[in-house]
Amino acid sequence: MSESPATAVLRPHAEDEYAHELAAIAAADDRPRPPGWKLSPWAVVRYLMGGTLADGTVVVPKYVGSRRLIEIATATLATDRAVLLLGVPGTAKTWVGEHLAAAISGDSTLLIQGTAGTTEETLRYGWNYARLLAEGPTPDALVPSPIHRGMARGAIVRVEELTRMPPEVQDALVTVLSEKVLPIPELDTELSAVQGFNLIATANDRDRGVNDMSSALRRRFNTVVLPLPATVEEEISIVSQRVAELGRALALPEVPAAADEIRRVVTIFRELRSGVTVDERTALKVPSGTLSTAEAISVITNGTALAAHFGDGTLGPVDVAAGIVGAVISDPIHDAVAWREYLEGVVRERPDWGEFYEACRDLDA
Repeated sequence: MSESPATAVLRPHAEDEYAHELAAIAAADDRPRPPGWKLSPWAVVRYLMGGTLADGTVVVPKYVGSRRLIEIATATLATDRAVLLLGVPGTAKTWVGEHLAAAISGDSTLLIQGTAGTTEETLRYGWNYARLLAEGPTPDALVPSPIHRGMARGAIVRVEELTRMPPEVQDALVTVLSEKVLPIPELDTELSAVQGFNLIATANDRDRGVNDMSSALRRRFNTVVLPLPATVEEEISIVSQRVAELGRALALPEVPAAADEIRRVVTIFRELRSGVTVDERTALKVPSGTLSTAEAISVITNGTALAAHFGDGTLGPVDVAAGIVGAVISDPIHDAVAWREYLEGVVRERPDWGEFYEACRDLDA
């Protein structure tokens, strides 16, 4: 029996998953829209920050944090400057970029993933070499990049992990962002960007393998720094929402929400990130990993799968223990020491954390 396309897609694009929200916002949006935009800047921010529309449509928050940051990013995209979303891993840079593109252009698929192996052709254009050999350089032999297609359509293009690309590859964007043209010397022509084109890049400066941006390229961006959640409650809210969404998308058997376990994971990650317990009485060794909100979401989702398939259907300390240990111990020497000290000095002493402590000790055995 064949599956329908809707059920076969593991992760729908933002514009597909939230199509009903975008349609409802567009119908109610009577504010000026920049050329090529599907929504006004005000409506784009409404889509990302969530709320209830006049017709009763509930818009789910896509970003939990400072509204002003989203307003700045959206306003920048309405100008001739690109946006650089900067932050440590797990601060929703990719998530925000995808939803900005979906709201502005109705298409979040124009994406380039930056790596150490990314070439200039990936950013500009390539060639169908069979046709190139047979016909020489012709428009039909050219293979457009996402940037090429975005410029031609007047759409938002996303570049993930910009600083993982070699500096000389990054600088291929300078002409595109400053002149809004893409030279194609092989055809003795250039592609001029249609109104609505702009670029959203993401970057972080915490991981290994990061290359600095040239000052010429950095000037073409307005940098918006996305911070980690400011409070425990804010982070718990993000984790709870995303775990529920992932559970539905992955068709995991329903497991009752375990607020205590989510709070435990978030508390552990925040304490180890900051190097001090919540009561500020005990200093802690900081592990080498980022222990981001995204990793907390992964730990809870994995624990939910364990509880559903191998447990009693209720998320408990045993289900999240392995995920936490795996997330904390990236470096088997330094991180193992930091985790052991935290386990014995903090976890062991906390009331009602005994089952979690024993589950972590069993993993070390």
